Amino acid sequence: MGSSASEISSKSNNQPDPDSAAVLSGCLRIYKWKAKYGGMDVSEAKRLKSLEDENSKLKKLLADAMLDNSALKDLLGKNV
Repeated sequence: MGSSASEISSKSNNQPDPDSAAVLSGCLRIYKWKAKYGGMDVSEAKRLKSLEDENSKLKKLLADAMLDNSALKDLLGKNV
């Protein structure tokens, strides 16, 4: 039939080529970045990034406070 063993094994493998997967991943990142920051000026993008960083820090602080609150409630509930 003319197909070599390596061609048959690569076709039956059904796994993407690692190089093409990396290129596809890079393209997807570019499209996501463009969708998020496409119409913004540099100053707006920097402001958004700083707000996202601040939001992340605040979420961590809230989670810590909620954990402390839960621990205190458990401790007080056992003492009563």
